[in-house]
Amino acid sequence: MSAAKIKVLCVDDSALIRDLLTEIINSQPDMEVVAVAPDPIAARDLIKQHNPDVLTLDVEMPRMDGLDFLERLMRLRPMPVLMVSSLTQSGSEITLRALELGALDFVAKPSLGIRSGMMEYANEIAEKLRAAARSRPRQARHKNTPPPTRLKAPMISSEKLIIIGASTGGTEAIRAVLEPLPANAPAILITQHMPGGFTRSFAERLDRLCSITVKEATDGERVLPGHAYIAPGDQHLELARSGANYVARLNDGPPVNRHRPSVDVLFHSASKHAGKNAIGVILTGMGKDGAAGLLEMRQAGAPTIAQNEETCVVFGMPREAIAVGGAVEVVALDDIPSRLMALVAASGRAQRV
Repeated sequence: MSAAKIKVLCVDDSALIRDLLTEIINSQPDMEVVAVAPDPIAARDLIKQHNPDVLTLDVEMPRMDGLDFLERLMRLRPMPVLMVSSLTQSGSEITLRALELGALDFVAKPSLGIRSGMMEYANEIAEKLRAAARSRPRQARHKNTPPPTRLKAPMISSEKLIIIGASTGGTEAIRAVLEPLPANAPAILITQHMPGGFTRSFAERLDRLCSITVKEATDGERVLPGHAYIAPGDQHLELARSGANYVARLNDGPPVNRHRPSVDVLFHSASKHAGKNAIGVILTGMGKDGAAGLLEMRQAGAPTIAQNEETCVVFGMPREAIAVGGAVEVVALDDIPSRLMALVAASGRAQRV
């Protein structure tokens, strides 16, 4: 007896996008479109009628805005939602708000050649729908959510670094790690799987929320305490040395583990140039990117942390890292910031002895 197919409801005001998503999804052996809707009002009845496993959702639609619908949906009937977003500055900011409201992930609509562009994304769309169907619902972040208590920073050396990798569900997980950190936390380098055009908005949003300075990394810039550097969405980020200083390096080399930026590329560079002075963290995400690199960091003497299954949206990347022996510790998401500061403090005491 074959397994039940993943039931998908597509909500988009563009008939072309609805048709293309239906074609892509129905070509997969393990999923099917059970209904399509031109707007959220029509979608409400179809959700009740078909009980879909996953929803694809456009943002700008008639009769009800996609974000308004998403906020109500996640409050009244939480379910996995994959956003279908435009690759624009305003589109990226709206998409990040959708992730805060509880959407699992997003795919970007091409600006030109919509049919050929969407077909190029076919495998990515199918993979994200599979991940969504298996995902763990998470608490949405609302506008009136109070900020977390800021942690106190131990005495640190400018040599200390925190290196973070994440994918599906990672935008909110990274926020949860960075927001409690004090302004003088160690320098942080981050690779989050995200297409070009979204990472700058992501960095700007985090910068408004955090005590530390958060920015999109630029090639050759010095890596400083109190700053977090996010890999641009279409370039690998690496840690390098320039004399006595750490610097960020960007390159447009081939994808690694099908990703650019790749977590493994960042982790490998940290193991090479920082060794035991770095702390490696792998967060929620599908696939295995980062597992080999986290093991390299551990073998170079770095403390390493994997997010635990219970708090992951998708326990793919942490599971793979744990399986190969890359994680020294497995920690719940909300406990990671304080654990990082404790590891930094312990390292400082060891250096003074």
